[in-house]
Amino acid sequence: MDKPWLTIIGLTEDGLPGLPDASREALATADLVFGGPRHLALAGVADKGRPWPVPFDIAPVLAARGRRVVVLTSGDPFWHGAGGTLAAHLAPDEWVALPVAGVIALACARLGWRAEDAVTLGLHAAPFARLRPHLARGCRIIATLRDGAAVAALAEWLRGQGAGAARLTVMERLGGPAERIRRTRAGDIQPDDIAAPVAIAIDGADLPRGTGIGTVPGRADDDFAHQGQITKSPIRAMTLAALAPRPGALLWDIGGGSGAISVEWALAGGRAICIEPRADRLDLIRQNSASFGVGHLVTPVHGRAPDALSDLPEPDAVFIGGGGSAALFEALWPLMPPGTRLVANAVTLETESLLTALSARRGGDLIRIDIARAAPLGGMRGWQPSRPVVQWAVTA
Repeated sequence: MDKPWLTIIGLTEDGLPGLPDASREALATADLVFGGPRHLALAGVADKGRPWPVPFDIAPVLAARGRRVVVLTSGDPFWHGAGGTLAAHLAPDEWVALPVAGVIALACARLGWRAEDAVTLGLHAAPFARLRPHLARGCRIIATLRDGAAVAALAEWLRGQGAGAARLTVMERLGGPAERIRRTRAGDIQPDDIAAPVAIAIDGADLPRGTGIGTVPGRADDDFAHQGQITKSPIRAMTLAALAPRPGALLWDIGGGSGAISVEWALAGGRAICIEPRADRLDLIRQNSASFGVGHLVTPVHGRAPDALSDLPEPDAVFIGGGGSAALFEALWPLMPPGTRLVANAVTLETESLLTALSARRGGDLIRIDIARAAPLGGMRGWQPSRPVVQWAVTA
């Protein structure tokens, strides 16, 4: 074939009338058309239509290679659509995409919002907690939802976050003759007749100051579920600064405890593998990562380093929060690619001695962190010192 065999077409709720000529021609000449039942009905493809298998699988499309095939998606095929999944399995000359205005463009056009100023999320198959890093006074969020009933569930979740004052715009079947837009607040009773597909806009202009979570590491210890096994807030902030998280970078968090370091790393834009030898703490790690909306970015692993490290993807950074041994560091060093950042904290004299020797041998920065908090002392106050922490940070 002298043209790509696969055409990925974006479709809106107005069906064929909203498609450009190129998309209509591709549909007219296609041998097979894949899509959801709603899309197939909107496009009127009759016997050529093939609904997606459940659970979703692109294998039938790939098996039709060499025939004239069309895949129908919502609006922009590469925003939470099948386009990205298909392109990852095909050569560039095998496919062409013909998008139309997607839900984000349509929503911004109805709201009068600048798309670059809004956070956009696909919550049709993700927990509401994904909103938590973005929920704050003045936020603007556009999200797709699973169905009409999800609007009331989202409003309830927002109230639980102290965001009942959030302005909500419920947008049903955008871009088609059945489009409907209604405005409400998270604290109100939500409509019970909402039609899918549905998107929602969250405007935080009226939220109280202090709503949401901070944007820098060192969140309060009480924000995490833990059993005392947590790097305390000030030390955690200094540890994350030493680790220097970057978007998409992978952290090995060795001896995860509550997973607080992994969670803060993920909130800074990275991914984390949290290695914990105690099985009872894995649920704490999962609970904390889910609560902060980064459950998809933190992977708990039950095991003890260095044995648990052998089959993991290469890290960009490694954190050892306590209990590091000479054997662990010797086994770890060959596993770290050049440029990997290693940070280790010590609270015992034995580990401090080990880090001192390693820093003399490997270089890097060795610092001692002494922190004290004001606490009652009789009828007055005095400084209550914490255990000093020795921190070694080095780049492989």
